[in-house]
Amino acid sequence: MRTTPRTCARNGEWPSPVKRTSLILPYAGSRTGYVDYDPGAVGAAAQAVALIESAVPWVQVEHIGSTAVPGCAGKGIVDLMALYPPDKLEATRAAIDGIGFQRQRAGHIFPEERPMRVGAIEHAGRRYRLHLHLIGMTSPAKETLRCFRDALRADSALRDAYQAKKRAILRSGLREPKDYTHAKGAFITSVIGPP
Repeated sequence: MRTTPRTCARNGEWPSPVKRTSLILPYAGSRTGYVDYDPGAVGAAAQAVALIESAVPWVQVEHIGSTAVPGCAGKGIVDLMALYPPDKLEATRAAIDGIGFQRQRAGHIFPEERPMRVGAIEHAGRRYRLHLHLIGMTSPAKETLRCFRDALRADSALRDAYQAKKRAILRSGLREPKDYTHAKGAFITSVIGPP
C-alpha cells in the first residue's frame, strides 16, 4: 500500500487538520455615505481593542473618529489607533496582519511608514467595519487625533457643525472616500490647527 507523505508547515510542525479562522473579518468597501450615530459602535470598538491588545501586547489601542463621539453621525466606520513603541513598526504591521487585518485597496491609502489597516468585526449580531491606524507612540499624529475627538466630545455645537459639514460634502456629490476625507480636512484644521 502506497501512502502520500504529509508536508510540514514552515516552522517544522505538522499542519493542523482544523481550519483556522481569522479574528478579524474581511473588509467590505463602499462609497461614502452618512450613517446615524450607532451606540453599538462603542461596544464593537471595545471588543476590537481587547482583541488587538491581547494579540499584540506592546500596542495601546484607542477608539477615535466619529463613532467615538456620542451622538456624532458619520461613515459608520469604527476608527481605532494602535500606538506602537519606537522600532516596532515592522513587528506591529506583521502582528496586525496576522490577526486578519488587511491592507487598504481603495480610498485615501496611507503609506506603509504610517499605515492604516482595514477589517471588520461582529458585535451584537452586527458587522462593523474597522479602520486601524498604526501610529508611533512618539508621533504628533496621536495627539492630533485625540485632540479632535476630545474637542467634539466636549462641545455639542462643534459636533453638530462637523456633522453639518459632512452632510454638505455628500450633498455636493463627493462620494469617493479619498475626496470625502480631503474635503473634511479644512474643518478639522480649523479645530485643531495646521499639522
